Amino acid sequence: MQKKINILPEGDQELIKSIGESLAVSEVLAKLMVQRNINTFDEAKLFFRPDLNLMHDPFLMKDMHKAVSRLEEALARGQKILIYGDYDVDGTTSVALVYSFLRKKTQNIDYYIPDRYSEGYGISIQSIDYASQTGVALVIALDCGIKAIEKINYASQKGIDFIICDHHTPGDTIPAAVAVLDPKRKDCPYPFKELSGCGVGFKFMQAFARRNEIAAEVLYDFLDLTAVSIASDIVPVTGENRILAFHGLIKLNQNPLLGLKAIMKIAGIDQKNKTITDCVFKIGPRINAAGRIKSGNSSVDLLVADNEKLADELGKTIDEYNTDRKEKDRDITHQAIRMIGNDMELQNRKTTVLFKPEWHKGVVGIVASRLIETYYRPTVILTESRGKATGSARSVDGFNLYDAVEDCSHLLENFGGHTYAAGLTLKIENVQKFADCFDQYVSTHITPDQLVPSITVDTEIQFSQITQKFYRVLKQFAPFGPGNMSPVFMTRNVRDTGNSQPVGQNREHLKLEMVDSQGTVFSGIAFSMAHHYSDVKKKKPFTVCYAIDENEFRGNITLQAQVKDIQFDEENEN
Repeated sequence: MQKKINILPEGDQELIKSIGESLAVSEVLAKLMVQRNINTFDEAKLFFRPDLNLMHDPFLMKDMHKAVSRLEEALARGQKILIYGDYDVDGTTSVALVYSFLRKKTQNIDYYIPDRYSEGYGISIQSIDYASQTGVALVIALDCGIKAIEKINYASQKGIDFIICDHHTPGDTIPAAVAVLDPKRKDCPYPFKELSGCGVGFKFMQAFARRNEIAAEVLYDFLDLTAVSIASDIVPVTGENRILAFHGLIKLNQNPLLGLKAIMKIAGIDQKNKTITDCVFKIGPRINAAGRIKSGNSSVDLLVADNEKLADELGKTIDEYNTDRKEKDRDITHQAIRMIGNDMELQNRKTTVLFKPEWHKGVVGIVASRLIETYYRPTVILTESRGKATGSARSVDGFNLYDAVEDCSHLLENFGGHTYAAGLTLKIENVQKFADCFDQYVSTHITPDQLVPSITVDTEIQFSQITQKFYRVLKQFAPFGPGNMSPVFMTRNVRDTGNSQPVGQNREHLKLEMVDSQGTVFSGIAFSMAHHYSDVKKKKPFTVCYAIDENEFRGNITLQAQVKDIQFDEENEN
């Protein structure tokens, strides 16, 4: 399916000229800034030099005073504290951050990650029973809990207090915990609403540190965890998240926690400048793999490790989990594609909803994302767990998946999530009813454009505009992510010089050497695009959409195009 190219509006030309002159940058770079609402010198300074001192006061968050007071009471009375979190990257990094920070204050502290299979997502009855049996007085729940109404009531009956630190959308009722920290609460005045779960945990510890006169630098030791959580949970890299990610990446590069260092060593991330991309595609999946294949506790064990030998051993174990995860992911994706390919009714729907009892629960979310690459539409993948159908949903760009799942909530046992991802559980006999309800909602509310994959282009340029100076400034737009994606450029009327060729173990990638209409030559790499080679080698003119990065080969560093899309010009004329 050919992608639709969306070129962002040019913006106010006078404003672009003004910002370009005040910062002494090219018109293209000034245009990128204006597109990101950087309209003045001062706004540019804030964007390019994120300052930890400019973060919001954590006490602006609803219930923060209550949360800090209850934590102080637990520490003063020597009560046992349990740090509880979800089994994904955001949850495990949250637990690692809060546990590592607080264990400097008390030894009467432990952590708990629910089992994906026996307990499921969120706060479980089993965990509350465990807390009761082990004498826990206070549970700090991270990256979950905002809908755990009945579970919190059950904990209260057991004499256990909860502080909830979540970032998911609340329901109509807020749990009756001692404190509920969630910037998405309707009654929460906190200015920045898009923190990750680990970000909410960070703000809690920041508030505690301020009230107890603990130096901010003690907490900043764990900023690399916030960067990994922000990257892996796909939250907007704007506002406070940009500050946390920016400084978290500095920490990751200069002095990472031993657990993260072990992961990077195993993943082969040895370049000097680790990025958000490394967190998303190399660090995050390995942390996630433990919770998918065995137990998220293994990830926290690694992230809180305080000696290098132990960290290296745990890192190898988690890497093995990741290898296992990739095999399961690949096999189930192939099965799912065959199921759709053999069923005309499934092919003609506006959604994909598939259920197979034997599918591995730990990879259904990944499979949902993979299927969208082939069948571009909202997707739900379900398996059987504890006698129920349970799984994950993923969306396409611009469509609010959470609203669609919520519309079918009368068929669900429970659900949660946000715009682009959700988790859900339902009775097996309701799977087909849910599939019909979900498809009906999506068919009514999704637009035709949302069912076509698209690529957003920031601006058109010629290859001659790509200089080392240009790239030095461009790199300072990082860290990239939702809300501040890596700029994508487009160049029209490009041809092969005759030197392009397929590369890769299976010759699935395309190494390009292109020349534009002005005669400037530029190289690029187009992953999984070798199918274009026959047309490229015929020197057919094409339009190329790409990001710009550095390529290091035998000690030489050159700029190259990271190709996002190739469209031949005769296709664009149709």
